[in-house]
Amino acid sequence: MCLWVPGRVIEVTKDEGLGLSYGKVQFGGITKDVNLSYTPEVTVGDYVVVHVGFAISRLDEEEAHKVFAYLEKLNALSELQIPEQK
Repeated sequence: MCLWVPGRVIEVTKDEGLGLSYGKVQFGGITKDVNLSYTPEVTVGDYVVVHVGFAISRLDEEEAHKVFAYLEKLNALSELQIPEQK
């Protein structure tokens, strides 16, 4: 079973030579380097779904917090610190 958790984009870097986008995505207290090439529209502060190192879709903040609430009900977030909703 695959369980996905939305991650918040905290940095975006463009490789103009190759035309690729990379970034840092934060999942609670964990930060990962992610390829953003499949989601070129994302900006800092957006939430994304990541699979094997690639951001595959963008979520708005409200949807991301709904997912956090569902996962919390399932007690599936014990290892992550979930950001407070603004």
